Amino acid sequence: MRVRKAVFPVAGFGTRFLPATKALPKEMFPLVDKPILQYTVEEAVASGIELIILVTGRGKRAIADHFDESPELEELLRSKGEDELLRQVRHISDMAPCCYVRQERALGLGHAVLCAKRVVGEEPFAVLLPDDVIYSSVPALRQLMDVYERYQAPVFAVQRVSSEEVPRYGVVRAEKVGERVHRILDLVEKPPAEEAPSNLAVVGRYVLPYDIFDELENTQPGAVGEIQVTDGLRALCRRRPMYGYEFEGKRYDTGVKLGYLQAVVEFALSREDLGPEFRQYLRSLQLEPPEGNP
Repeated sequence: MRVRKAVFPVAGFGTRFLPATKALPKEMFPLVDKPILQYTVEEAVASGIELIILVTGRGKRAIADHFDESPELEELLRSKGEDELLRQVRHISDMAPCCYVRQERALGLGHAVLCAKRVVGEEPFAVLLPDDVIYSSVPALRQLMDVYERYQAPVFAVQRVSSEEVPRYGVVRAEKVGERVHRILDLVEKPPAEEAPSNLAVVGRYVLPYDIFDELENTQPGAVGEIQVTDGLRALCRRRPMYGYEFEGKRYDTGVKLGYLQAVVEFALSREDLGPEFRQYLRSLQLEPPEGNP
C-alpha cells in the first residue's frame, strides 16, 4: 500500500529556545525567510505525500495561520504587482491539504504519533520531525519510501554520530544488508556512550505500518512520564523485519541553538540573492565578539 499521509509532531514547548518560544512556536523560527516547518512539509510533498497531519498543542495557532489562505495579503501583493511574493504565498496554502490534531498534554513523541491514529487509519504513514531539516537532491523521505517499497517493512532514518552525541539519541543494533540499508536487531533509547550498541542514531524520518499504534498503546511511559516511539519500534522489531537507512544529504538539527544557527548561516550562503554579500560580510568579521551583552 502506498504511503499517502505524513504526521508532524509540533506540540512541544521548545524549552531549549526560551524565552523566544513562550509565544512563538519553535517550528515557525525562520531559516532566512522560510519557517523551519515549511522546509519539512515541502520535503514531504516532494516525496509524494498527499495529506499533512499536524499534531499541535496550545500556543500553536501561528502554524495553522501559516498554512492557511490569506486573501487580504494576497490581494495586497497582487495590487502592488509583487508577483513573485504572491506566488510564494500561494504555494504555502496550495502544497497539500492540512489537518490538525490536538495533543492535550506533552506526553512524548510516541503519544503525539498516537494522537494521529484516527486520521491515519489502517495504512502505512510517514512521521517527520521538523527539528531535523535535511538538505538533499532526492528528498530524504522519498529515499525512505523507496526502501519501504523495496522491503515492504518499516524503515527509519539513521545517521552516524559521535560518541559525545550518542546519549541524545535512540541508537540501533543492526546488520548491514544493502547499500546504506541496515536490518534492525534492537533499539536503545539514549544509552550512555559506553553501553551503546553502535553509533547509528535514529533521526527524524520514519515510514511506519499502522500496527505501530498497537505497540504504542501498549507501551508504558518512561521515567519522565513520556511514551517513546523508540520503545514502540523495539516491540515491533521483535515480530517483524525493520530497517534503518543512512540517508544521502546533510542534516541540520535545528532543535538545538548551535544547529539552528549553523542552518541559518549555511542556507543564507546558498542563496544566490544573499550568498555573495553575506559571505563577504562574514569574512569581514573580527575574531573577537563585540563588547556588551545583546
